[in-house]
Amino acid sequence: MAMSGGRDDGSPMMEMNTTPLIDVLLVLLIMFIITIPIQTHAVKIDLPANSDQKNPPPVEPDKNQLSIDARGVVLWNGSPIDLVTLRQYLDRTKVMTPEPELHIQPDPQARYEVVDRVLAVVKRSGVTKMGFVGNEQYAVFGK
Repeated sequence: MAMSGGRDDGSPMMEMNTTPLIDVLLVLLIMFIITIPIQTHAVKIDLPANSDQKNPPPVEPDKNQLSIDARGVVLWNGSPIDLVTLRQYLDRTKVMTPEPELHIQPDPQARYEVVDRVLAVVKRSGVTKMGFVGNEQYAVFGK
C-alpha cells in the first residue's frame, strides 16, 4: 500500500500529530501578545494650574482679613485662597516686625469643619496676634 500511515511493518501509527496543536497555540500566543497594552514608563505629575490673577493679594503690614463664606471658600483680604496658600501667607506674617493682626470672620452659615481646618492651620503657624471680628452676628437676641 502506498498510504499505510504506519510503520514499515504495516501496523497503525500510534503517536498523535502535534504540529496542528502547536500551530494553534502559537497563533493564540501571538493574539494575546498583541492585545496586551503597551507598558509606559511615565511618571504622572500634577502641575499647578495657572492663576487668573497675576499678583497674589499682598500681606498687609498692619492687619489682614481672613474670612470664610457660607460655601466654605477661604478669603484672604477678599481673594479666595486654599489652605496651603494660607499657611504661606501666615508664615510670611510671622517674620514681619511688628507682626500684623489677623482678623478672622467666619460666616454664620459656614460649615464648622471648614472653620476648624482653617483654625488648625492658623494655630500650627504660630500667629500670636489674632482675633475674631463680627461676633455680634452670632448673638441671640430676646433671651
